This record gives sequence, C-alpha cells and structure tokens, in this order.
Amino acid sequence: MHELSICQALIIQVERIAKERNATRVNKIMVKIGPLSGVEVQLLARAYHLVTAGGIAEHAELVVEELPVRIRCEDCGTESDVQANKLICGVCGNWRTQLLSGDEILLASIDINSTASMGEKNV
Repeated sequence: MHELSICQALIIQVERIAKERNATRVNKIMVKIGPLSGVEVQLLARAYHLVTAGGIAEHAELVVEELPVRIRCEDCGTESDVQANKLICGVCGNWRTQLLSGDEILLASIDINSTASMGEKNV
C-alpha cells in the first residue's frame, strides 16, 4: 500500500508549512488527485488517520478533489478531457496525444489556526 508513504510525505509537507506559519492547528487539508496517479482515494483516507494521529493535523478534515484526465492532440491541437483508459482525441480520433493532467497528486491548500494572526488562514 503505497498510499501510506504518500500520506506520510503529504503530512510532512503540511506540518512544515504549519510550522513556518506558527500554526496551532490544521483544520482542513485539500488534495487534488488525478485518476492516473495510481492512488486509491479510499486507501489514502485510511492511511490519513494513521499518519495524522497525535500530530498537529490529527483532527483536520481531508478533502480530496478528483481531477480529470486532460490531453492535447498532436495533430489538431485540441485540448479535451478524456477517460483514463481512452487517451485519444475526441475531435479527430488521433491516438498521438500529450497528457496535460490526470497523473498528479497536489497539496492544493491547508486551513490552519495561526498564532501570528490568532485566526484561521487558508494557505
């Protein structure tokens, strides 16, 4: 289950950002994941509770936004969203396409309580 190591890396990054901003608590973590990333969202959610236990993000809500698979056709130049298992141009049917998105795992934002501002911040 590589979701555990991905989640550990994610929480290390969140804790580093929280520390830089003098956070007292992490309230929410927003992650964007593409279907070609190889990450199973349900397994990531299970690992999340293990990894955050006892830390600054222990009670933080994990919000996962699934991203579309997007390609650009090398012949006609059209950009379009496609199915993860069908990377062909929706306009001309060409199979020579470039993947633009859908394989990423992004930490999009974190919501923290900071001692610097004594309020909530969205980072």
